[in-house]
Amino acid sequence: MYIDPARLRQAGISLIELIIFIVIISVALTGILLVMNQTTAHSADPLLHKQAIAAAESLLEEVQLQDFVDQNDGITTVCPPASAVTAATRATDYHIVDCYDGFAMAGITDLNNNPTGLAAYNASVAITAEALGAGADTIAAGSAVRITVTVTDPQGAAIAIDGYRTKY
Repeated sequence: MYIDPARLRQAGISLIELIIFIVIISVALTGILLVMNQTTAHSADPLLHKQAIAAAESLLEEVQLQDFVDQNDGITTVCPPASAVTAATRATDYHIVDCYDGFAMAGITDLNNNPTGLAAYNASVAITAEALGAGADTIAAGSAVRITVTVTDPQGAAIAIDGYRTKY
């Protein structure tokens, strides 16, 4: 039986091969850890976005459920100044949709002024008279309004949602 002398010398891995292997594994592991770190750091973003949407939907529903006074009927609504709208006075003094125009709230609370865990969020409401429909089905601008609720999350991203309220 013939034994090749080159095979006798090749009994394991050399030191250079081992160092190259360690360097390759270190670079790959560093890349994976950087990706995991980036993913973990931004994993809360969807939660902030969802909370802002939920807060905006809740405030939009609150405004839509208020009484609607048709501007075409010649009825004058008396609303406290928009700057006076606070979480404490929302439940008692603001029961007409138009009164919410210009509403702004720093730190979202419920109607009873209870904290909701959203103290770092800001909300604002804008009311715009709009005509809806076309032809015979048109609703006049004074009989319909667009309600735009904007909520800003702690990172400064703004979420705006629109809804409509009509007299009918």
